[in-house]
Amino acid sequence: MIDPRKTQLWLVGGGIASMAAAVFAIRDAAVPGKNVHILEQLDIAGGSLDGSPAGPSNRDYVTRGGRELDENTYQTLWNLLESIPSLEDPNVSVRQEFLAFNKRVRTDARARLIDKNHRILDASAFGFNTKDRIELMRVLALPEHALGARRIDEMFSEHFLRTNFWQMWRTMFAFQNWHSTIELRRYFLRLVQQFPQMASMSGVRRTKYNQYDSIIRPLQKWLMDREVDVRFGTRVTDVDFDQTDPARRRAIRLHLQTRQGSSSIDLGEQDITMLTLGSITADTTLGGNDTVPELIRDRRGGDWSLWEAIAGKAKDFGRPGAFFNVDENKWESFTLTMHGATLLKRIVGYSQNDPGTGAMMSFVDSSWLMSIVVPYQPHFAEMSKDTYTLWGYGLFIDNKGDYVERPMAQCTGKEILTELIHQLGFEDIMEEVLISTEVTSVMLPYASAMFACRVPEDRPGVIPQGAENFAFLGEWVELPEDIVYTVEYSVHTGMHAVYNLFGVEKRIPLPAYHDLLDPKAGFSALESIFK
Repeated sequence: MIDPRKTQLWLVGGGIASMAAAVFAIRDAAVPGKNVHILEQLDIAGGSLDGSPAGPSNRDYVTRGGRELDENTYQTLWNLLESIPSLEDPNVSVRQEFLAFNKRVRTDARARLIDKNHRILDASAFGFNTKDRIELMRVLALPEHALGARRIDEMFSEHFLRTNFWQMWRTMFAFQNWHSTIELRRYFLRLVQQFPQMASMSGVRRTKYNQYDSIIRPLQKWLMDREVDVRFGTRVTDVDFDQTDPARRRAIRLHLQTRQGSSSIDLGEQDITMLTLGSITADTTLGGNDTVPELIRDRRGGDWSLWEAIAGKAKDFGRPGAFFNVDENKWESFTLTMHGATLLKRIVGYSQNDPGTGAMMSFVDSSWLMSIVVPYQPHFAEMSKDTYTLWGYGLFIDNKGDYVERPMAQCTGKEILTELIHQLGFEDIMEEVLISTEVTSVMLPYASAMFACRVPEDRPGVIPQGAENFAFLGEWVELPEDIVYTVEYSVHTGMHAVYNLFGVEKRIPLPAYHDLLDPKAGFSALESIFK
């Protein structure tokens, strides 16, 4: 039996999954903070939940991705943040700060879809015909074992994949037509309450600042106040396991690489390790106004190396190679740092949405399928006056632009901004905006890899059968019915790992929230489909 007072807990990876597991271990399992160790290969915590100045001048910012939060679905995240004091007012929790902000700044998008003539479309008209509705209901009704490794475009007709509904859904969550139908079905079931609100995105909730400032920094302070040992610049390259008895499988040694060289940590009888596998933002590269981000294909950063090292040691440790198809999963994002409000004011006037209220704007005829989000300003806690940001991305980055005669993946920041201004129809302010805006582009080779078509054996469970002192965390482990590519999923894996290995007698929010089980929500969703 594990005695939490004697446990040394080794958390591999400094992202939200490990940070959440550290909080749950200290708060709910009574592990002393000084006995918790986080090993992170980078020099900053937060993993993919980032948001920071992109260069030494601090004049330009970068957010590699955008995240929509949901009140009903994100139960373990809210549980976590209820315990963490806000940095701006320690008398309220991050959760309370979040609720107050969303009560004050409400999302009601009025320019969700935009066509090639710069017209704002009626996105509330989903565009379904009878066949589309039958296809949708069929996917909802079929069990996962019947869907297998089928692609989305194998289950839906071309007409469905041209509807307003699909344009909104795919741009909101970055699904490609060749991605997994199983993952799409899980999204439908978990987020079906969003169907009637898709055009306005009124069900979306946002943090006050970017997620690094709003979530990671308060979490990091809470952990530091409890003397958690965080070791940056520390990569775990391999793990030794004792699996001679399948009913009592144990991790016995961690192999490390630091700037000082190689070393190892032997795990005692009371010790536990939790390993974050893979990374959404592995091998990301940045470009600027006049540079193009490199597309890395050979997994240089080491984010996948630990999973690759241990995958062959047991059949149920997963198969990372199933997610390595860069061409099927890459996309490119960009952050505009605007020194002056000219472009921001024009977008506000055009969309009829103040910053933070409009959510995503998608250019449906764009050859890059470009989308942008104008967040509440300031989006960074320490932003200087008269500086503003917005975030955007493209899904089809190998296509030539409609106005810039090069694929997005080969464009400089200025060229991406030029394409965006043309998509908006703001050519009259082109020169001023190009001069006053810093563009940071980000190439993400594995941005949508969690949606890759797969079989059950490709993802390991949080706690493999017979595992006594180890667990797997993050987006590439299996939680039945839950949806990857969310902050909630990573936090959920941390709660599962801690509660099960330490025997915490608290309820884990499972089964996953399904709105179809709520008659009112289910009826409302079906009504929107049959409009």
